[in-house]
Amino acid sequence: MSEPSARREVVLEARRIVVKVGSSSLTSAAGGIDPDRVAELVDVLAAVRARGAEVVLVSSGAIAAGLAPLGLARRPRALAAQQAAASVGQGLLAHHYQQEFARHGIVTGQVLLTAEDVTRRVHYRNAYQTLAKLLELEALPVVNENDTVATSEIRFGDNDRLAALVAHLVHADLLVLLSDVDGLYDGPPSLAGTRMLSDVRSAKDLEGVRIGSAGSAGVGTGGMVTKVEAARIATGAGIPVVLTSADNAVQALGGEPVGTLFHARGRRRPTRLLWLAHASEPKGRLALDAGAVRAVVERRASLLAAGVTGVTGRFSAGDPVDLIDPDGRPVARGLVNFDSEEVPALLGKSSQQLKRELGAGFEREVVHRDDLVILDQL
Repeated sequence: MSEPSARREVVLEARRIVVKVGSSSLTSAAGGIDPDRVAELVDVLAAVRARGAEVVLVSSGAIAAGLAPLGLARRPRALAAQQAAASVGQGLLAHHYQQEFARHGIVTGQVLLTAEDVTRRVHYRNAYQTLAKLLELEALPVVNENDTVATSEIRFGDNDRLAALVAHLVHADLLVLLSDVDGLYDGPPSLAGTRMLSDVRSAKDLEGVRIGSAGSAGVGTGGMVTKVEAARIATGAGIPVVLTSADNAVQALGGEPVGTLFHARGRRRPTRLLWLAHASEPKGRLALDAGAVRAVVERRASLLAAGVTGVTGRFSAGDPVDLIDPDGRPVARGLVNFDSEEVPALLGKSSQQLKRELGAGFEREVVHRDDLVILDQL
């Protein structure tokens, strides 16, 4: 937990910034969108635009915005009710943004994404082209999950993970996560003696940190867990992250040392590998022996049948699967080349054995290294 520096040059030098705002930062205690909060956020983002930086806004709030008009006191648990609230709230949210940004002469473009849009290659190429064209035309993209129709959307994690993926998609220089907490603490902020981490550079800085869940407002779903996960995704792809409260937005985007700065620690990965690691749901697991773990993790080699000791789950060739070490920990994820029913006959056998016993078609890798990503930790 190092002391914060006077100014965060990484913020001031960013030319393309993705800003994510949570539901609790946009809604009032009585429910529904708080126009004053929206106006304050828009003023901050307009000022960032005025200094020459491009901005992409990833905004939660559609479901929360639809609660009051439908007479719902809290976010419903049932998927159909969530989608109904989103269908009412999405238009309200977009209208508020359009009106507020118009005060600054800024045109907004609404982009609704689902999990498929960041996992299927054709979809994410289309998403990138749309966002790139909006920025080229000096419009400000307002991105949200398509709550109304997407069943898998609800699992995204209150847009935190989506924001990290969008930051990678648009080649952002910075991701700013705004919520109802002013930074990452080493324990519950309400307890005496807890401290906020001003900088996080590696997993060692998070040792002993107890990460809480969603806030008390009852309108968001992400909590600190998804924010740290989003930071891990972005920093692993070379994008620094600032985590703080919406109340600190002016200071955070002005480079002042508020909240928590997660330092970039990696380089850009191929987009499909980033999404394989963070936006895909594994359909099964392959257990590896120690030698196979070393080959995959340390040498970045393909996974051969000889190093596979077990299989669980049901999957088809081309599905994502987790690769598990002898202690049961996922160490990598890849696109498997066989159906789950075929794998048991391959376990522990060399390529020569497979060719001899099952034919040349079974001589190939179980997971090719080009379709494999290591699941490293922040």
